[in-house]
Amino acid sequence: MLSPTRAHPPSRQLNVVVTGASAGVGRATALQFARDGATAIGLIARDAQALQAVQAEIEQTGARALALPLDVADSAAVFGAADRFEREIGPVDVWVNNAMATVVGRVIECTPEEFRRVTEVTYLGYVHGTLAALRHMMPRDRGVIVQVGSALAYRGIPLQAAYCAAKHAIRGFTDSLRAELHHDRSRIALTAVHLPAVNTPQFDWSRTHRDKAPRPVSPVYQPQVAARAIVAAARQPQREYWLGSQTAMTVLGNMVLPGLLDRILARQAFEGQDTDTPVDDSRRDNLFDPVPGVHRTAGSFDDEARADAAVLPGPLARVGAVALAVALGVAAATLARTFGSEND
Repeated sequence: MLSPTRAHPPSRQLNVVVTGASAGVGRATALQFARDGATAIGLIARDAQALQAVQAEIEQTGARALALPLDVADSAAVFGAADRFEREIGPVDVWVNNAMATVVGRVIECTPEEFRRVTEVTYLGYVHGTLAALRHMMPRDRGVIVQVGSALAYRGIPLQAAYCAAKHAIRGFTDSLRAELHHDRSRIALTAVHLPAVNTPQFDWSRTHRDKAPRPVSPVYQPQVAARAIVAAARQPQREYWLGSQTAMTVLGNMVLPGLLDRILARQAFEGQDTDTPVDDSRRDNLFDPVPGVHRTAGSFDDEARADAAVLPGPLARVGAVALAVALGVAAATLARTFGSEND
């Protein structure tokens, strides 16, 4: 019997549901599944007009698409969308949790309402999507759930406390569920794809308390890079994948030298998330309501966004972490002996 991280669904003839599908990584992922031969794709996001545009793009590839406008913070709506997809399209083979919201600013500047909203969308939205998928997958004992994560699920950074906390929560929730699936010898696969900074409209419409408009921390990758990794993970699910060398360095660095990262981020991660453009008083954000007219795949950083990145399975990367930790331990012991002998 296949374990939850070893199930291998067919690469084509899949029915897929993607949350956060109106823009950015979600939109790119839905289109990538369609180009890769998926049969049908359910599209979940709040903006119905934006979803209709994605639906039209998908249908041009020959795949079927079903727009499901809703807020992932509404569990009943998510469950209803899954039921509708199963009723009108067929069994959900792959469910991709990707919807997110964020607020940029120091912890003390953010309100309880903002923290609650980011948590409801970015964390609870994943919980709702996972539960909706499991309700249909468990009786069949098959299916794949993909959690789109982030390097920030392992390492919090300044000005992104609400988002980092939600991504950390997703990782804990996913680990708990994975253990339960192992216990039940389930054939449902659960995989996470942790991303680096991606050039999406997120930075054009996220709420911010900064004086300058926000930007992703370099290096930045195009949404299509993330989409290819997510589709590959759905076809060949492992426990998790890390996209890009920066993600691996962030995760491993935080495992080995978290205090050093604290100091580096304190020096670099404030201005590193600011553009040179002052925030306009008329700027709208999508924290509580969608912003019409900005739904597209790529954001405003095409000039620096990379079009390719390595995809590293997390278990393999951890071997490198152990080797690095051993090397650092040996070096530290050597230095201690050296300085100790000099002081004798």
